[in-house]
Order: sequence, then C-alpha cells, then structure tokens
Amino acid sequence: MATTTTPKLNTISFVQQRPSLLVTSELENAIQDCKKKVARIARDCRLKNRKFRDVEFDLEGDQNRCLWGVLTKRHDNFSPADVHRVTQIFENPQFFVGGEPDSNDIVQGALGDCWFLSALATVSNVPELVKTFCVDRDEEVGVYGFIFFRDNGWETVVIDDLLFTRVPKWEELTRAEQELYHFDKNRYNSSARQGGKTLYFASSGSLGETWVPLMEKAYAKLHGNYSHLNGGFTGEAIEDLTGGVSSFLQTKDILDTNKFWSEELLRANQDRLFACSFHDLDNARNGRNDIKVQGLIGGHAYSVLRAKQCKGKRFLVIRNPWGKTEWTGPWSDGSKEWTKDYLGVLEELDHVFGDDGQFIMEYKDWLECFSHIDRTILFDSNWIMSSQWLRVPCRPLPTAWSYGDVSFTFTLSSSTLAVLVLSRLDERYFRDISARSYWNLNFVLVKEGEIEPVAESVHAMFWSRSVNLEIELEAGKYFVYVRIDRELDHSAEYAPTIDDWVLRKLSFVMAARAKSRSIASSKQGFLTTHANFVPTKLQSLIDTDFKQYKKEQEKRAKEEAAKKAEEEAEDEGSKAEAVEVESDDDPGAETITTTTTTTVVQTVKKVKKPKPEAIVDSSMSSSGQPKGNESTIPSNRRPELLNVPNAKYQQEHEWAQYTTSTAPVDPTAYIIKRDDEDDVYLGLRVYTHKDTPAVVVGRLKVTPEQKTADRKDEKASDDNPQETRKQTLGSLLDDDCDCDECRGLQKPHPQD
Repeated sequence: MATTTTPKLNTISFVQQRPSLLVTSELENAIQDCKKKVARIARDCRLKNRKFRDVEFDLEGDQNRCLWGVLTKRHDNFSPADVHRVTQIFENPQFFVGGEPDSNDIVQGALGDCWFLSALATVSNVPELVKTFCVDRDEEVGVYGFIFFRDNGWETVVIDDLLFTRVPKWEELTRAEQELYHFDKNRYNSSARQGGKTLYFASSGSLGETWVPLMEKAYAKLHGNYSHLNGGFTGEAIEDLTGGVSSFLQTKDILDTNKFWSEELLRANQDRLFACSFHDLDNARNGRNDIKVQGLIGGHAYSVLRAKQCKGKRFLVIRNPWGKTEWTGPWSDGSKEWTKDYLGVLEELDHVFGDDGQFIMEYKDWLECFSHIDRTILFDSNWIMSSQWLRVPCRPLPTAWSYGDVSFTFTLSSSTLAVLVLSRLDERYFRDISARSYWNLNFVLVKEGEIEPVAESVHAMFWSRSVNLEIELEAGKYFVYVRIDRELDHSAEYAPTIDDWVLRKLSFVMAARAKSRSIASSKQGFLTTHANFVPTKLQSLIDTDFKQYKKEQEKRAKEEAAKKAEEEAEDEGSKAEAVEVESDDDPGAETITTTTTTTVVQTVKKVKKPKPEAIVDSSMSSSGQPKGNESTIPSNRRPELLNVPNAKYQQEHEWAQYTTSTAPVDPTAYIIKRDDEDDVYLGLRVYTHKDTPAVVVGRLKVTPEQKTADRKDEKASDDNPQETRKQTLGSLLDDDCDCDECRGLQKPHPQD
C-alpha cells in the first residue's frame, strides 16, 4: 500500500551563521573577475592620465540608449539638464559616509523605481550584504564594480562615475533666472550645481555620499537603461541584490497574526527581509488625485527596517524611499501617543522625529493599512543551489488550464531543508520584444512511490516572476508537476515598427535576450535561433589566441629538440671518424675498428594547398563605412583572420553586409517580431544544504510529431554523430575551446 509523506511545518531557520549573498559556483569567480576588471581599468587610466569613461554605458555620449528602451514612450519625460562626475557634484565625495550604508541615505529621484530603492533601504539593514555586492572601486579614477544575481547566477557590472543632473548650465538660463544669482556665474555653480540636490535620479540623504546613485546606475546598466527600471516589486529587487528567495503575502491571508509577529517579523534582518505596500485607491467617487491613507501612498513600496516589542507594544519602523511624506496616524512623529513614558522607546527603535521618510507604526495599524508584504529569505554559506531551465512550448489559447506541458524531477541523497523555486527568466532588459503573455505559475510536489502530493506552491499574487515552496524533505526522488496559466496583453502592439536609427538599440536587446536564454536546454539547438545575437566574449578571444600561442610554442620546442638530437648525432659521428684517422697515422699503434650507426629522425610535413582568401575592400572600415583618416590595409597584404570559432561566420557575414544597397529603406520595413506568445522559459531552482545537492532534470511533453522527428534525428545522429552535432550547434562553437561560452553551450542537458 502506498504511503504519503506529511511535510513538517515547523518554522525554518535559513541562516545559522551571518546572512550572506547566495553562494554559487559563480559567486567567487564573479567577485574576482569584478576586482580584476576594476584594477585593470584603474591601472590603464592612470597610465593615460585620464578618468574612466564607460563605452558600454556612456550617459553623455550615448544618452538616448542609456535613458530609453527600444519602444519606451517619450511620455516618461526624462529631461536631465547635464552630466557631471561625482567629483564635480561633491566637494568631498565618499562612497559610504561613516564607513557603511544606512537606510536613511536613500532619496528617490525622477525615476519610478521606488521598488528598487525600497529594496536598497531594506538590504542596508544588513550592511555587510551591501559591502559584498559593492565589490570594488577606485574613486580617484572613477570606476566602480558591482555584482547582481540574475536568473541562475551572479553577473558583474562595472560603471564610471558620470551621473545625470537636473540643473542646467549658466549660459542656458534666462536673464531673469540669472538675476536671481546677481549675474554671478561662480555663485550659481557653487550653490545650485553642486550637492546631492542637483542629481536627476536617486541621491543620498547624507552630504557627499555616492553609493545610492551609483548603485542605481549599475542596476540600470544591468537592465539596459534607466526607463526599464520603471515599476517593479521590491522582493524581486532584493532577490537580484542578494540571491535570496522572495515570496508575496496578503495581510488578510495571515492565519495567526501573533505567530507571524513572533516567527517572521521579529526575525527581520537575521535570515529574512520585508517590504510592504497597498494598491492604488479608486478616485472615481471623489475625483481626488492625491488620495492617501493617513499620509501613506498607494502603489508605492515601503521598507520594513525593524520590528521591536517595547513596553508591551509591537512597533515597526518603516521608511518611504522618497525621503519624505510619512504616516500621520497613531505613533507618527510628534503624535499625542508619545508621552513621557514612551519617549525613551525612540532610542531603542533608533528613530528621531523629522520629515526624513522614516516613521513608526504599531503592528495592528500596519496590518490594517498595508495589504501586500514582500518577504525575502536569505541564505548563508551552508546552502547550495541546483537548477534546470527549459524552453516550454505551451498549447495555444484557448486551451484547458492543465498540468502536463512541463515537469521536473530532483533527487536528494539525504534529508534536508529545501526551498523550491519555479521561475520565469528576468525579461526586464528585453521586455520591449517579449511576448504579450502574462504568465501565472504553480506546482505540486510528489515523492516517488506515493500517490498524494507532498505539498503545493503558495499562491499570493497573479503574474509574479516566480512561486516557491519551503519544506523539509527526506532522501529520495521527487516530481514537480507544473501548471501554467496566461492571458494576453491586448494593449501591447503586436508587431511594432521602429525607425532605422533604433536598430542599434534593438541589437543590444536581442543580444541580452540571447544571453539570458542560453541557460535553457533546447533540442533544437540554442544557436540555431540566436546565432546573430551571441556576442563573442573578449576572454574567449584571448583564451583562443593564448591556446594557439601555446601550441606553437610546443611545436617549436619539439622541432628544436629534434634539431638538437640530430646535431648531437652528427657530432658523435665526426668524433668516431677522427679516432680512425689518428690510428692510421701511427704505425706502431694497435688498430681498433669502431663502427657507429647514426639514426636521423626527420619529420616530413604534408603541406596542403591554401584555399583562396577572401578579397578585402580596404576602402571600408570595420563598421562598413568609407574610411576617413583611419589607417588602411596595404593592397598587397591581406588582413589576418582571428583564429576563433566564429571568425569565418563573422567575416562572411560582415563582408556580405558591405555589398548591400545603401538606398534609403522605409522605416516601416523594420518590424519587431515579438516572442512567441505560446512559449515561456522556465527554471526550477532547488536550494538545499551544501552536503545534499539536488540533481534536477527537466521534462517536456512530447507530441507524436515530435517523436517522429526525434527518431529521424537519432538515426541521423547514429549515422554521422559528428556532422549532426555541427548542424545543431552551428559553426560558432569551437570543439576544442574550454572557455565558459563554448563549454556552457556544448554541455548536454538531461531532458525527457
């Protein structure tokens, strides 16, 4: 008779040591790579006596791409007046004033990224976390390195210290505006164009502090531009900063509020972090546009900084990322509840009165006002993550809401605490070309050999990026059955057109999408679809040329060794002949005949006739444009081809572009093809104790047509496995290359 496993429902503690960033195989590599890149840039800039300017995210020279996406509407109304370095904005800039971050340092600017700044404020309650993901910097040169967690691992982001400002140049002012400063340009520059108040986007509340605007800039670069940070969820931002796991909770769904206080909120900043919000209020009845709940704003993210019980009352310290506009109800700053008996509690709560965005609420008022809670659990170095990602083709709408399109299995060697996360890819960078579908996910967990589910993912909000389950599991094999729901966004233009000058932006977006999707298994072969948009990494080129150099060195060493052996053999033969000649000259000497056999090893190399090389038009630059003052390749010398896996493909592709017509093209011809609205990229991440890593396998539903096609592919593979492999991966991969790019794409993924 089949048995059923009953999950343990005791409170799980995720941190036995100090909370830290999620430790993955890439974490230490990302940190070291970030430090090396910052050090290399700083060294190079000092040699050239210049400050760092980031060619990948140049706010001054490439402002349009840094501000807006491919389809971002100009109603965002971003209009920064200028771009300055932090050394121009502050007389004495400091990354952290006082040596560590503080939640009161954060003030929102012209961008609708309260969700991200609220996450920064929440995470800053554990200063060591902020110091860890703010990896390295050289403030004199103006280079800063950060790491972020995205989808399946840690990514490095390096930026310069240029920031958008809101105050225009003196010469751009009207005469009336100049008169306010008594027509004194120096007075205007020193008073109006310096200090945190001149920053266009986020700033710090502390004089001269720079970590907040620079952190926001790095996050904007990670996602392509500033406009892509408009709107989001605080929990997802905390995930990106820490590698933790976020879940959403409706306050009305809390079964036991006393238990939630003692087992959840009182553990804030230990192994979990919290934020809160409530929906916008409907103004249809009263017509007011500024509806507030006793000073609180709907559709706005707030940070939960601390939870403490003092003198029999339960208090929460909350912060508005605006740096102003606070709660005006009971226990607000200066309210009647603050009698002499309770004023001493302020020090224990680490709070002072003032319009700085930080305020105090009693627990019961907090539950009544806020409807939505973001809760993120943190991990320490005792945890490990295993994962599997798939491209999942779903049945077109209308169709039954059903299990079966995709499922996962994982195996545990021993019992462990576990967190299961079913997630979509982070599409923020390439959301302009993403499908119109909104996806809703849920799953059930079943142990092998049992007929009843062990547990089910917790549902709290539709269309979230991920759902999860926290549970204690025994050793064994488990099945994760996924159910996918979706609806189409009919407000989105299905096949938008763009002007030709936006194609450069689109190229960056397509490359980011290709990189993100490269973690997913696909029988069709990832490069078949994304060949044009997989950028070659600099390190891949360096590694390839280094390997070629090593091969040549080894070849040269072998040739020199063979030559030396030949010379030594010839010397031995000459000595033997000299001995015989001396014996013949002496008549009284005893004649001894010595025979020496010399073996000469000669390497014969068959030289193939070289193929004709491509003809290069030396009047063209590498960008395909006529050359001006650039150095040209002599007509009697062909250019050297880089010995990289995709050099042939790139060369043929580039020169083919040069022969195309330069006649003007109708802008409407550039139609952006959105992603297939029936496809979604899903991954299962399994977090366990580091001594019990999970083995995760993804499984897709196979149709009869696919089975027939697979049999044909398998037969072709058996007949010519090497050729089949080349057709699958294309000519962009190097079979002998050991770089992360080629090795990661060649690695087979288990898939049923």
